[in-house]
Order: sequence, then C-alpha cells, then structure tokens
Amino acid sequence: MHALSIRSIASSKANRRWVSISVCIFLAALTWIVFGQTLGHDFVNYDDPRYVYENTKITSGLSIAAIGWAFTHIHSENWHPLTTISHMLDCQLYGLRAGGHHFTNVLLHTISVVLLFLVFKQMTGALLRSAFVATLFAIHPLHVESVAWVAERKDVLSGVFFMLTLLAYVHHVRAPSIRRYLTVALPFTAGLMSKSMLVTLPFVLLLLDYWPFQRFAPKAEVKLKPPPLRLWDRQSVAGQLILEKIPLVGLSAVSGIVTFLAQRHALGWTEQLPISSRATNALVTYVAYIWQMLWPVKLAVFYSHPENRLPAWGIILALAALIAISAAAFAVRKKRPYVITGWLWYLGMLVPVIGLVQVGWQGRADRYTYLPQIGLYIMGTWTVADWSASWRHQREILGASAAIIIGVLSWRGWIQTTFWRNSETLFTHALAVTSNNDVAENNLGIVLLRKGKLDESISLLQAAVNLRPENAPAHDNLAKAFLQKGQVADAMIHYRKLLEIQPENVEARNIVGTVLIQQGRVREAIEQWQETLAIQPENGNAASNLAWVFATCPEDSIRNGPQAVELAEKALRLSGEKIPMIFRILAAAYAESGLFTQAIETAQRGIELANHQGNPGLADELQSNIALYQAGRPLRDPSLANGSSSP
Repeated sequence: MHALSIRSIASSKANRRWVSISVCIFLAALTWIVFGQTLGHDFVNYDDPRYVYENTKITSGLSIAAIGWAFTHIHSENWHPLTTISHMLDCQLYGLRAGGHHFTNVLLHTISVVLLFLVFKQMTGALLRSAFVATLFAIHPLHVESVAWVAERKDVLSGVFFMLTLLAYVHHVRAPSIRRYLTVALPFTAGLMSKSMLVTLPFVLLLLDYWPFQRFAPKAEVKLKPPPLRLWDRQSVAGQLILEKIPLVGLSAVSGIVTFLAQRHALGWTEQLPISSRATNALVTYVAYIWQMLWPVKLAVFYSHPENRLPAWGIILALAALIAISAAAFAVRKKRPYVITGWLWYLGMLVPVIGLVQVGWQGRADRYTYLPQIGLYIMGTWTVADWSASWRHQREILGASAAIIIGVLSWRGWIQTTFWRNSETLFTHALAVTSNNDVAENNLGIVLLRKGKLDESISLLQAAVNLRPENAPAHDNLAKAFLQKGQVADAMIHYRKLLEIQPENVEARNIVGTVLIQQGRVREAIEQWQETLAIQPENGNAASNLAWVFATCPEDSIRNGPQAVELAEKALRLSGEKIPMIFRILAAAYAESGLFTQAIETAQRGIELANHQGNPGLADELQSNIALYQAGRPLRDPSLANGSSSP
C-alpha cells in the first residue's frame, strides 16, 4: 500500500510536470502567432535610426572595444549597456536585416512570458491562474509596442531579467542565505543595465512578501494578539523585510542617479511644463491605462501630452476612481491580499514613467505598461477565480470566458502588430486614431520626403510645426523639404528656428553654412562653421568647409593659408584619409601657403584615391589643379567671389 502511494504521488508529479510543459509550449506558440509576423517587418524611423541602423557604434558589431564603449558612454540619452550590447550583437549576427532584430525581440518576450508563468506557479501553486496571467502578458495589444519596436529592446530584455529576479527571489524566500540573495541581486543589476525602469523592483518584492509569501505574518502562530508592526524596528518582521531590501534599493538609487544624469539634456521640457499639468496628467493616465487594458482600441505609437487642456471633470473622476480602488484594496487586504499586492504593483511600477518627471512630449505610452500591468492581471485573475468559487459550473464558465478573452486579445494584438510593418503604416495609423499628433505628422512627413512626394511631405511637416512650434525635428525636416523643392528662403526660416531651439545642432549649422555659401554670404557661412567647431572641435565637415574657403576664396581679407592647412589636415585625419575630396582641399591649402611641392604630392594622392574609388571626374579636377601648382599659382573658387557681400 505504501509503495502504491509513492507511485501515485510520483505519477501525479509527472502529470503536473507535463501539464506545465504543455502550458509553456502553448504560451510560446501563442506569442509567436501574434508577433511572428514582425520577422517580415522593417525598421521604423522613430528611434530605430539612433538606436540601431544610423549609429556606427552599433552597426560595427560586437567587439571588446564596443563592449567597453557601451559601459562608458551614453546611448540615445540613456545608460543601458546591456541593451546597447544586444543591439551590437544583432548587427554582428544579422547586419541591418530588420527581421533578425525583430526575431531577438520576440524571442526575449517569449522567454519572459514562460518565466512569468513558472514564477507565479511556484509562488502560488495555482497553475491555471498563473497560466492565464502569463497569457495576458504574452498577447495583450498594449504590449505590441514593446515587442514589435526594435528600439524598445530595453523593454523585453529588462523583462527577462525582471522575471529571473523574481525566480531567484522565490528560491531565496524558501531558504534565505547570502548566496541566494546574491542570485537575486545579479539579475536585478542586469535588469537595471537594460532599462532603469526596474528601479521599483525592490518595492515589488516587498509586495510579494505580503502576498503570496505571507512573510509579514508572525513566524509562530499564537493565539495572543501580536504586537503592532513597527516598520523601522529591526526586531519587527516588517523591519527585517525592509532592511533586507536596502542593498537592492541602493542599486536602484545608483541607477536612478545615472539615468538622471544621462537624460539631463532630455529633461528640458519638464521646465516648460508646470508640475500641476504633469500631476493631473499622471492621475488621468493611471486610469487611461486601465481602460486601455480592458478596451485596447485606438492604440498608437505616440499620444500627445494634453498639457493644461484636461477637463476638470476628467481629473476629478480619475482621482475618485484611484481613491476608490485603493480604499477597496485596503479594505479587503486580509480576505483577498492579492488585490492590494496587484494594485500597488501597478501603481508603484508606473511611478518612474508616469510623467511627474517629464522626458519627451508624450502624454503616455503603451510600452510603459509592459511590466506594471502584470499587477492588474494578478488582481483581476485571482479576484474572479475566488469570487466565482461557489458557482455550480465554475470551471466551464471560466474556461469559456478565458478562451473568448484570449481569442479576442490575440486577434487585436495581431492586428495592432500589423501597423508596425513600416514607418508609413505605423504613422498613418497613428494619425487615424489620434488628434493633434505632431510626432506622427513629422515622421510620416519624413517617409513622404524620402519618396520624393514633396508637397505632401511639406503639408504634414508644416502641420507638425503648427501644432508644436518647438518641435525641432519638424523644423529640420521641413527645411530639408523646402531645400529639395528649391525654396531656399523658406528653408532658411526653419533652419534659423531650429538653431534657436537647438543652438548646438552642428548638422544644421553645417547645412546653413553651405546654403549661405550658395547665396554668396561667405562671411556668415564662416561664422556658422566656426561656431560648429566651437561646439564640436572634431567635426570634419566644418573643418573641411572652412579650409576650402580660407584656401580658395578670391577675397584677400578672407583667405588664411596657415589656418586652411591646419583645418584641412584635421579633416584628413578625421576622415581616415579615405575621402579624395579632402586631399583636394589640403592641396589647395598648401598652395595658398606657398607649399607647392606638398600641394602637388597631396593632389597626386587624391588622384590615386579618386581613381580607385571610381571617381574620374574628381581625378580630372585634381589633375588640372596640379597644373596650376606646377606654375606656382594657388587655386581660386569663383563661386566664392562674393565673399564680401552682405545679407
């Protein structure tokens, strides 16, 4: 009988194991059904350029030097070295084939989904409830942005480390030790180096101590009324649990400081937006995310900040809703402790991104719900399961309801993912479901500009500028569109405005300098390039442009041979001696300084390089320049003849 019982127990464990494996396979398959289509998607022109395909530090692939750079430099106004390294690795493996980068995102999300199920099954022992929570996390349309957007690698990568931290914490709670505590700290640290939003994770662990671990309960059950918990008393249970989190809080503090320093140049809009507008938007956003979780329609890549335009009744209703839910969660904390744990998980994890410290122009973002809304999934799933426990056909009703919910969310998630096919579909959809969206206007305008649809592009970009006059990218792109159309005066208006907003925009200064040269305003062009070099001394474009003007301008008062040589030599060094035009500039600078032998030698090197690169036209120009130098005559550029002209 004893042996039979042992075999029965072993058989039961094996069955549970196979059920768990089946759930993991189901979760992975469903995730790929919704998101597998992204393997055929392109990059988008929103953050993907600076995060990946236009960033030479990333596209160069993985190396020891690249890893060192990732840990010692800011990448896209963030310090997230592991995220940066993951992009480098993708470029090493896939080059700039977007499908490979999307594959990594979906794979990481799949791992997080499976880990979430396993973690909650271990914490609670509730297999079906844990499976449903993980399924919601896998397919909810609000998570499309985090998975289908290559630049949001930080979400899915930090998500994996978040789940690993929870898994390590489960083992630590069962048998606390320094070694197991370190296994908690390690993935947590990695998560912070993937995305700093994980700074609230120690708070989440404290919530899990309350439920499901019930570590706040007295260690020995006695009938006597336990003494009140004193949070900062080392001898109290709560005090010990809080003290246990202090090293993790220290890691969060370091990450927060580093993030603040990294984003200090992106925090400028906070100063323009009053705290009252930020606070009221935060209240409404908390409720908006809940509504979007329940009714995920009209989702977009960007939602404009309402600033001070929120109606008073909306703010009051949001505040009332938050107070009511919080009060209800507190009231049922003993009977249904998962409610307050799930609710505070949601509220707490959103704090870093709720907009009290404003970074950027968005009012809210789908990606911010990636990990916080797990708290709502827990709260809702356990509440419904317990509330329906007395139903006669509970399993059948809940099973059918779950199937319908999963089916609808999978369908909506799949549809939402299709909008991320490319930049045009993404921002066309955003404009269809939002209003006053200057970011969508700007980015769709860029798409049309590159397609040569200038009038349509200008219309969109002008709309973006009208909506938000401080939208620097829109001014930049509108200026480029006007230049392509030949409307130079209109282009210069927007370049001037751009430089008012971003005085350190060296790319814009270089372009303005070139346009001024074309207008015969050489002295103004010189000022722009000199300002560029003051901002960025190693700017090769400004150095080579100035060298050319100082070497070849017909105006005696402008030419400066020694300075032309210095600038041209710098430009040649910065180019790696791979641009034949810069050899022509340096040769002209040597000639202006009377160094004709060096001028001839440099021009000959330029000819060799131009021929090697298949540029016979430039080689011919260099050869004609050599004839001048052999005659002891410097080069003059007739297009600079109006160097003394005034605006």
